[in-house]
Amino acid sequence: MLKTHKLAIIGLGHVGSAVLARAIACQLAAEIVCIDIKPEVAHGEAVDATHSIACALTPNVHVYSGGFEEVKDADVIICAAGPSILPGGVMDRLTLAKENIAVIRSIMTEVTKYTREAVFIMITNPLDVTTHVAATEFGYPEGRLFGTGTTLETLRFKSILGAHYHVDPTDVQGYMLGEHGNSAFPAWSTVSIGGVPLEKLDDFFEHEEGFDCEKVGGEVVNTAYDVLNSKGWTNTGIAMGACRLAKAVLYDEHAVLPVSMPFSGEYGIEDVSLSLPSVIGKEGVLKRVPLPLPAEEEDALRKSAESVKAVLRGNGVIA
Repeated sequence: MLKTHKLAIIGLGHVGSAVLARAIACQLAAEIVCIDIKPEVAHGEAVDATHSIACALTPNVHVYSGGFEEVKDADVIICAAGPSILPGGVMDRLTLAKENIAVIRSIMTEVTKYTREAVFIMITNPLDVTTHVAATEFGYPEGRLFGTGTTLETLRFKSILGAHYHVDPTDVQGYMLGEHGNSAFPAWSTVSIGGVPLEKLDDFFEHEEGFDCEKVGGEVVNTAYDVLNSKGWTNTGIAMGACRLAKAVLYDEHAVLPVSMPFSGEYGIEDVSLSLPSVIGKEGVLKRVPLPLPAEEEDALRKSAESVKAVLRGNGVIA
């Protein structure tokens, strides 16, 4: 008999509610529980989602609200709790650190009363900071807790490259690495389309103008702020990214995706969480893939590490 998967979503704001909608549409789990600091919000989202399931386009999913005790038998937990940056504010996720470190410590205290077995996927910003706190302070097994990391930046990167060369973005290979934030960088050494390396793309694919690497790298990072300033928040892209990671876990795909978790000496970097390509399966991160990066990309990764470490130090997370 097939196992019935259970997904727990913590935090039902703009992002968490988008995760809920995508999880139902993608048929991720037969059982989804909504958990929020405001129980009435979790209740409302669960009831609203239940009504949507009456449509023939959606599967028969049991959606309900509850407290943290509901994570005890969850297969996957997706955490989207805590405030986000707002239009008109400082366009840097790291400014959320002090408040959201406290939020995540409170959540992890509750979650770990009931489970350290569920694979825990962090969305809460600043993503690499909250991931590092959750992964290193609460005894969670290595690899079972990770952040969405640069999964979204990578999706945006592939979308931009695909549009430039008039190809399906799913056929673009390449990663954004480092911080989920302003110091994320394109690993140009990883880019190819259909086996064609970066330096030969113009020879094989249609394009209207020359390719500007610096411009594209900045565009990927700034796209988030364009969305934020236009509609007031970002939620659709990151929700789909989180669901993609959850699917890799629930279906034991061994998919290679760039997620954030603590470094353990890769490239000489420690005491920080950042994104590298990682093999994702039913136990979480099964293996990290420390790519053979050229010197300038290793330098960019170290700069990204120092940016995040400065915030960890400033908030007493590391010495």
